[in-house]
Amino acid sequence: MADVHSRPRIALIAAMAANRVIGQGNKMPWHLPADLKHFKRLTIGKPIVMGRKTFESIGSKPLPGRVNIVITRQADFRPTGVVVAPDLQKALEIAAGHALDEIMVIGGATVYEQALPLADRLYLTFIQLHVQGDAHFPDLRQFKWNEISSESHTPDAENPYNYSFVTYERAADIQRTVNEKAAEEKWRLIE
Repeated sequence: MADVHSRPRIALIAAMAANRVIGQGNKMPWHLPADLKHFKRLTIGKPIVMGRKTFESIGSKPLPGRVNIVITRQADFRPTGVVVAPDLQKALEIAAGHALDEIMVIGGATVYEQALPLADRLYLTFIQLHVQGDAHFPDLRQFKWNEISSESHTPDAENPYNYSFVTYERAADIQRTVNEKAAEEKWRLIE
């Protein structure tokens, strides 16, 4: 695992359906208020890194209480209240200048795919739901992760699905190998 004293921890935060879907048509295909509160609690006060499409999906306005860093190759993309970066590397460099201990990568699919090999921690919401989607979270099985916390919830008046908040940290050996058993048992991914 990275030495947290040399750089801020890089964390990915995402909500996904059982089939790893994270979006459909640049929108989340579910409404889960508890997850939105969880997201806000974990990201407030920290720099957040996202792709341009994710920024557009949240209304093209910066999320308050966070330094918003948007990755885009569009040279004329200059929305108010955000920092623009041409690629993930530059976005993480900018974020490191604003982070006390953690940089939060909030999507979308391409940014997650690029950031996963660099991630120290994952904050994942697993929603027990199968939906159609055009954006998926990357397959975690290419790396080894240790589950450090898990909190399961059943449906209630506001949240109509079973869901779990699960936190993972990269295994200390950082071997880039597939851990099939852990993937099947822990990640609850249904293909």
